Amino acid sequence: MKLIDVIDVYLARQRSLGMRFESAGRLLHHFRRAVGDRQIGEVTPESVIDFLNGYKGPTATWALKHRVLSGLFRFAISRGYADRSPLPTVLPNLPPQQTPYVYSTEELRRLLEATSTLRTGYSQHVPAMYRTMILLLYGTGMRIGEALRLTLKDVDLVEDVITIHCTKFFKSRLVPIGPKLSGELAAHLERRGLLPMPQGKAAPLFASRGIRGWTYQSVVTMFQHVRRAAGIERPIGELRPPRIHDLRHTAAVHRVVAWYHSGEDVQRLLPQLATFLGHIDIRSTQRYLQMTPELLEAASQCFAQYAMEGSHEE
Repeated sequence: MKLIDVIDVYLARQRSLGMRFESAGRLLHHFRRAVGDRQIGEVTPESVIDFLNGYKGPTATWALKHRVLSGLFRFAISRGYADRSPLPTVLPNLPPQQTPYVYSTEELRRLLEATSTLRTGYSQHVPAMYRTMILLLYGTGMRIGEALRLTLKDVDLVEDVITIHCTKFFKSRLVPIGPKLSGELAAHLERRGLLPMPQGKAAPLFASRGIRGWTYQSVVTMFQHVRRAAGIERPIGELRPPRIHDLRHTAAVHRVVAWYHSGEDVQRLLPQLATFLGHIDIRSTQRYLQMTPELLEAASQCFAQYAMEGSHEE
């Protein structure tokens, strides 16, 4: 059976089980193009190693590639499409996973100001549109892919709510927005209306020249340009600079810090934060709550206040 056919059957099975499998699907098709149009049994260990290593040798994505390919070949062997796996059994020493970066409010301000540098080399509407995207990602904590899939009809400024359809776990959710973000989106929609919208209300919220929606890669590339212009460098001890995805971590941490400062019951509110972020359980949310000095200080103050409220002895 040809590799492309096995990939198609495998992806159909995974999606029938309720998995979106979009990034894994892209990776598998990239693998198919890298090794060529051949029978799955003809895939050699050497070609797999070349794909895993890429041009720069083993990187942080090596383990992701290996995990996705392992699933494919386990499936192929179980169905009798292949009799062996060409994947290596000994894993190389890989660089550690990147530590999520939590932007300070000052750094967020600098990022917003630095969007003006996108005037060079981009369409004239890009700086304001990208500024709106940063505010949206921080204000809602949504995933980048979710923001890129938004259409004009998904933004309801009467009810101040955004509808996110078919998220990572094939669920839709409503995300409430505050008055400041609502005002920013209103201005964005007014500017967006000046660009071509042949799809009407089904047009993408963030679009290149008004027609084609922004791609993930273009948004990431623009962010690194903005980050450098904002003077936000790679943290000491980290191999890679902060990412746009870290805005989601920042939104979660800043929300919890605000709850601590206002004396809210954080443990009671964490499930609400998990729902807001689109997580299936609170454990996924806890991974986003990096122990920054500000968060540690807020938690410490909360505990100290609790301890001083009176005797808690049994």
